Amino acid sequence: MFAAYFRYLSRARDEHSLHSPFLFALYTQVIQAKSDHTPAFDSIRKLRKELRKSRQFITVTDLGAGSKINASRQRSIGGIARHSQKATRFGRLLFRLVRRFEANTIIDLGTSLGMTTAYLAEACKPYAGQVLTFEGCPETAVIARQNFARLDITNVEVVVGNLDETLAPQLQALDKVDFVFFDANHRYEPTVRYFETCLSRIHNDTVFVFDDIHWSDEMEQAWAYIKKHPAVTVTIDLFWVGLVFFRKEQPRQDFILRF
Repeated sequence: MFAAYFRYLSRARDEHSLHSPFLFALYTQVIQAKSDHTPAFDSIRKLRKELRKSRQFITVTDLGAGSKINASRQRSIGGIARHSQKATRFGRLLFRLVRRFEANTIIDLGTSLGMTTAYLAEACKPYAGQVLTFEGCPETAVIARQNFARLDITNVEVVVGNLDETLAPQLQALDKVDFVFFDANHRYEPTVRYFETCLSRIHNDTVFVFDDIHWSDEMEQAWAYIKKHPAVTVTIDLFWVGLVFFRKEQPRQDFILRF
């Protein structure tokens, strides 16, 4: 990822490269927001610190691309919290994006311990929104449910099982999706397949966020495919995550922006 990151740094721009009022406001008020604190952040941050210290071990069922840190099936909660959870600033970014677009129906592909899911769930509470989160590992899902209970989060449903088998049936029960966070199988074919499956429920203001778009050659290839898809109008590469929009009123453009 080092070479990819240096390429990103050399190409990334700021708000001065944005001429669209929609994108300028999105970048300055949401992506680069300096103040977004809510009381819910304190509870999530406190729980995250506790999880990082946990010595409890679970047996992990990994149906994705695996971990670059620990390939063992026996992993500590503390190790998962330290190495597999997204940094706080990404959780807060997702929170701001959900609030910005008033997302009501949210899909989260990859629950893990539930910390990122918690940001999504807290963000959509004012709109009586619901988060449908998918986790392949039963023991990890148990921990996530416990964490949601501790945070008093009740607007999350955890779907456990192989995403190849659970995603499509769950989407069929929904009229639309407003927001999807892709953080599951970090390989080309599954990422593209999940993307295309979720396309069946998008609308003009749906937002897709892809995690780790430069994590591997396969993820970079998947990101390149997504950018070229005819349904996509605008993409924003923040290196660690990629944002995808389907707004028909926007000219087709791809941006690489500093974050």
